[in-house]
Amino acid sequence: MLVDAFYDHMDLDPEFAGIRKLHPETLDGSRDKLYWFLCGWMGGPNHYVDRFGHPRLRARHMPFPIGSPERDAWTACMRLALVDCEIDLKLADWLMGQLSGTADWMRNRAD
Repeated sequence: MLVDAFYDHMDLDPEFAGIRKLHPETLDGSRDKLYWFLCGWMGGPNHYVDRFGHPRLRARHMPFPIGSPERDAWTACMRLALVDCEIDLKLADWLMGQLSGTADWMRNRAD
């Protein structure tokens, strides 16, 4: 599954240690939240909204220092996960376009 591949890269690839440190010791809750969010974002059930209300992504991520290196690491994990899951290239490109814009918007510190 995409979310598992994403967090597996974050958890296991040393190059992503910087963003891994921003997460709890166990990634179970993070995996659930991203899965729930993506379900609703892609037109499926609103699992995230049903549990937590509006995602308010930027506000929820404000406690964490996110600059260009964190943004780039996050998008790299997602890109690798899309490849791992053999997502159709056209769909993967569209998803990365959408998610990259959101990842950039999440930055809350100067580089």
